[in-house]
Amino acid sequence: MPSTPALTIVSPNPDGSLPLPADPQNAAPPAAQWQERAEHLQQQVDGLQDILARPLSDILADREKAQEAAAAWDAFGAMWMLSQRAMRRVALDLAAQLGVSEADVVARALQHANEVLNGDGVDLGGTVASAQLAHIARHRPFLRQQFRPG
Repeated sequence: MPSTPALTIVSPNPDGSLPLPADPQNAAPPAAQWQERAEHLQQQVDGLQDILARPLSDILADREKAQEAAAAWDAFGAMWMLSQRAMRRVALDLAAQLGVSEADVVARALQHANEVLNGDGVDLGGTVASAQLAHIARHRPFLRQQFRPG
């Protein structure tokens, strides 16, 4: 028979029933845990207060910098996609001159892509051309400046 660490004597309820014993799994955390949690929350509040104590112009400047950085990465992505599509056209033109079919070029490109992707053998089926074109379209003015001849 298991022994209990402490014996608790309870008083009966006014109706004569006995109260249920407290479930140790649902017991409130010790005061030390509450104190630790309160300190953690206070640190979060202090951090937010530090941000809010700054002048609004500083907060907005940080936001503008983040937006500029995101726009630069987005434009870079569009430039990369445009260059990929251009290189595909070059590959297909050269393949046509050599009598190699488009299907063979695509199959070879997919083979290389699979090798680059750690040779995991995942089927790269499908296409994202419409998404690439939409991304390029969003950055067309920037891309035109980057790829203007001469």
